[in-house]
Amino acid sequence: MAFFSGLCSIALLLLAIGYIFQIPLLQQLPADARISAAVMFLLIGVTHLMKPRKLTYMIEGMIPYPLFMVLFTGALEVLLGAGLLFSATQYYAGWGLMILLVAMFPANIRVAVLNLPAPGGLPSKPWYIWSRLLFQPVYILWIWWAIN
Repeated sequence: MAFFSGLCSIALLLLAIGYIFQIPLLQQLPADARISAAVMFLLIGVTHLMKPRKLTYMIEGMIPYPLFMVLFTGALEVLLGAGLLFSATQYYAGWGLMILLVAMFPANIRVAVLNLPAPGGLPSKPWYIWSRLLFQPVYILWIWWAIN
C-alpha cells in the first residue's frame, strides 16, 4: 500500500504541476502514471541495491543465491524504471516490469503465508501483509495502462 500511495501521490502532483505551469505532457494522466511508476521503481530498486540483506529473508530457502537475486531484481527495477521515462523504451520497460512483478509475487505470498515482517519496516500486521498481495495486480494494471 505504501508503493500504491507513492504512485498516486506522485501522479497527482505531476498532474497538478502540469495544469499550474501549463505543461502539456504532465496534463496527460497516462504520462503522469508512467513517470510516477518510474520514480517508484527507481526508488525501490535503489533500496534493493543499497540494503539487499534487509530483503533476502523474503526468499531465503525458496530460491538459491538470495543476495544475488535481491541485487539482480534491484538492478532490473532501476533499469526498467528508467526505461519508462523514454518513449523508445517505455513499452518494453513496462512489459519487463509487469513480468518482474509476476515473478516476484511468490516472494510476497511467502511473506504473507509465513507471517514474516513486511519489507522496509512497514507494518507487520497480517492485514497489511495480506493486503500487499491484492495490490500486485493493481501495479501491473497501472503499468499496462500507462504504456498503452
